[in-house]
Amino acid sequence: MAVNANGFGPYDIRGIYPSDVNEELAYRVGRVLPDMFGMKKVVVGHDIRLSGPSLQKSLVQGLTESGCDVMDIGQCGTEMIYFATVHYALDGGIMVTASHNPKEYNGMKFVKSGARPISEDNGLREVAKAVLDGDFRPLPPRGKVEQFDVTEAYVNHILSYVDVKKLKPFRIVANTGNGAAGPIINELEKRLPFDIVKVHNEPDGNFPNGVPNPLRQENREATAQAVREASADVGIAWDGDFDRCFLFDEKGEFIEGYYMVGFLAAAFLKKEKGGTIIHDPRLTWNTIEIAGQYGGKAVVCKSGHAFIKDKMREMDAVYGGELSSHHYFREFSYCDSGMIPWLLMMELMSGLEGKTLSQLMKDRQERYPASGEMNSKVKDPDAILAKVEALYGTKGTVSKLDGISVEFQDWRFNLRKSSTEPEIRLNVESRSNRALMEEKTRELLALIRA
Repeated sequence: MAVNANGFGPYDIRGIYPSDVNEELAYRVGRVLPDMFGMKKVVVGHDIRLSGPSLQKSLVQGLTESGCDVMDIGQCGTEMIYFATVHYALDGGIMVTASHNPKEYNGMKFVKSGARPISEDNGLREVAKAVLDGDFRPLPPRGKVEQFDVTEAYVNHILSYVDVKKLKPFRIVANTGNGAAGPIINELEKRLPFDIVKVHNEPDGNFPNGVPNPLRQENREATAQAVREASADVGIAWDGDFDRCFLFDEKGEFIEGYYMVGFLAAAFLKKEKGGTIIHDPRLTWNTIEIAGQYGGKAVVCKSGHAFIKDKMREMDAVYGGELSSHHYFREFSYCDSGMIPWLLMMELMSGLEGKTLSQLMKDRQERYPASGEMNSKVKDPDAILAKVEALYGTKGTVSKLDGISVEFQDWRFNLRKSSTEPEIRLNVESRSNRALMEEKTRELLALIRA
C-alpha cells in the first residue's frame, strides 16, 4: 500500500482514505512515534468513521512492535484521548479521526505527555520524514495492549466543572449527528436534571444524516427544527469527534461560536481578575471589548488547536476560544472540549432567572454583527489572497497572522485558507451596523467567487 505525506498538515494528519491515509501509513506512524518522543505507554482511540478500527489496528501493531504499551479505549471523542493521557499519566495519546471532514476522510491527532500537541512546529514534520523513509530500528520486546473503558472517569471529570445541584431542569435538544458523542450524552442524561431530546444519537460512520459539522449552514436545520418542535430551551449539536459543540437558542437560531467565546471569556474573567484569554484572529472586536470590561487581557493567536494550546501555556491563560467553536480550558490541561462549554452555559443560565439564551446573546450580536464563516471553493487560494490584499490592504490596517485580516474604523474582515479542505474562508464584522457588514460580505464574496 503506497504511503505519501499528502495528509500531513500543520497540526494533524488528515486525508482521503485510503489514498492519503491508510493502514500502512498508520503502521509506520506507530513504528516511529515512540522512538521520536520517548513514549513507553500511550492511549489510542478512534471516532465513528468506518475506516477507524482498521487504521487503529495497524497503528497499534506499529506501536507495540516498537516496544510501546497501548491503552486501547476504542470508539471515543478526541477529548477523551486528551483526558486519558493526563489522568493516567501516559506518555502520549493518538486519536484516529478526521474531525468534521467528509466521510471519505480519516486521519490522526497526536499529543505528548500532559496532552501537549504534536504539530509541525515541534515534530510532525520529522514524523512525516521518518514515515516516508521507512527505516525502522530493530524490533525490541513487543509492547502490551490493554482494553480500557475511561467513560466513567471522563464523565466524572467534565461534571466537576459545574455544580450539578444548581442546574435547572431545562429541555435540551442534543443532536450528536450520528457521531461519537451519543454514548456520552446517554451517560450524562443519567446524572443531569435535563429533559434531553435526542436527535441522530446512534453512532454511524455512514453519516446517514450528513457530515456532522454544524459550522456549515446546511447542517443546522435538523437541530433548529427539533428545538422548535420540542419547545426546547436550548439546542446543542456536535461534530463527529465532539471536540466542538454548537448552540441554538430557544427559537432555533444558531449562535455563532464568536459570541460564545466572549460569553465564556466573561465567565472566567469574573472568577479570575486580570486573567488572560486567548482568541483567534478571524473575529476579534467583541472578545477584546469583553476582556477589557472585566479587567482581563485578550491575546490573539493563529487559528488551530496546537497553536492555541501552546499560546495558552505560554501565557498561563485561563481560557481560549475560536470562532470555529473550539473552547480550551486551563483546568482541562489547556485542551479543547465539546462537553464542558455547554455544561457551563447551562449552569450560567440556571443562575439567571427566566432569561433565555437569545436574550443573553442579543446585545453582543447587535453590537458586533458578524457574517458567520463563508466558505468558497477556489482553484488558487494564494492568488485570491493576493488580489484581496491589493484591493483592501492599502486602505486599512493589515495583519497576516493567519491569512489576511484588514481592519477599518467601522468594519473588518479575515480571509484565510483552510488547512484541511480546498477552500478559502471569509469572516466579516462591523460595529453596530448590520447593513454595512452584509454589504461588505457581499462585496468580498463577489470578488472571491468571480
